[in-house]
Amino acid sequence: MAGYRDLLRTRGVARIIAAQLTARFPGGMMSLAVLLHIEHLTHSYGAAGTVLAATSIGQAVAGPLTSRWMGAWGMRPVLLLTTGVQAASLLLLALAPLPVPVMIACGLVIGLSTPPVQPAVRTIYPKMVNASRLTRLFSLDASLQEIIWVVAPVLTTFVAIQISTVAALLLIIVFLLAGGAWFIFSPEVGRVRIPRSRHPLGRVLRKAPVILSTVVGVVMLAAISSLETGVVAAYGEGGLESGLILAVFAAGSLIGGLGFGHLPMGPWSAARRLAIMAFGIALTLFSLNAWWLGVSVLVAGMGIAPVFALTFSIVSASVKFSETAEAYGWLNTGQLIGAALGSAVAGFVIDGIGPSAAFWVATAFAVLCVLVAAACVRGFPDLRGRDASPQPDTGMIQTVTGSFRMP
Repeated sequence: MAGYRDLLRTRGVARIIAAQLTARFPGGMMSLAVLLHIEHLTHSYGAAGTVLAATSIGQAVAGPLTSRWMGAWGMRPVLLLTTGVQAASLLLLALAPLPVPVMIACGLVIGLSTPPVQPAVRTIYPKMVNASRLTRLFSLDASLQEIIWVVAPVLTTFVAIQISTVAALLLIIVFLLAGGAWFIFSPEVGRVRIPRSRHPLGRVLRKAPVILSTVVGVVMLAAISSLETGVVAAYGEGGLESGLILAVFAAGSLIGGLGFGHLPMGPWSAARRLAIMAFGIALTLFSLNAWWLGVSVLVAGMGIAPVFALTFSIVSASVKFSETAEAYGWLNTGQLIGAALGSAVAGFVIDGIGPSAAFWVATAFAVLCVLVAAACVRGFPDLRGRDASPQPDTGMIQTVTGSFRMP
């Protein structure tokens, strides 16, 4: 913990972490609020899951594109544009009487206009601390982001039950605009300039650590979103238990991230950390009792932040600085595709079979994720004894008299 305290004392680190967490807080509210709002209007988890899937697909498509736009246009213009469009789309979904197909289209626009705060801040981090402290900063970021998932589900559920699902969506807009402004106008966002990438969109996926991290994100988030949808369905629209259980899930991730997310990362680290998550999710199959689910998701959560910290670090260490934003955009894309897949599959099996079926879906995805990480272990770099800084955008040019380094 002393190492984390020292990080937070570094100039600007505490401020930028607080600002980006506030700007990303709507992300912790979005899925549950949309799910509850659409289910309330249509009385169908299938329709709600489809709208939520459209939102996730939009986010997935936008991730790499808006990340590259930050290199071409600058961080602030892209963040301002996407924040404004998403706020307007959420307002439409909350207040206008829309048929389901238009709700799906609105959800897609909400996703497409997601502000690229995560790629931006994780591109900024290497410029704020020295290389030896970067892995610990990624671990701290992955852990503290779970505060969002502890507070946001409870807050969303409380507002949706006590006031209305419309009020929950309007609250998201407040956080989106206020948090977005704090982050966008932070000094660090103005100081760091992302170089324009020299390579076409998607070339960064040729790097094994990037594509592996993206694939792991797909399957892991499918498991997580299936579990979350199952918890919500098990306790119904009016059940406060669902928000509390999801908060415990996030608390487990926070504990795991702070406890061992910063430990040295070898090729088998991903499989081991994912196995913790899979074991906890499998425990949910034995009972839907709220106390049992709470213990199960606490265990499952302890593997999540450490996996995020690992993927942030291995991606950073494997790409050039000009490629970092796009690489993190693809990472987010993989996670959001998984969220879309998991929520849609879970929604339909809940409608067809019941809430318990969603936990079987989540367990299947979790086990698959462990198997993928174990089968591809040779593709994960060994960061033990290495720092996670991006590679500089330079190259060696051979001359008659020797060599020199140039951009």
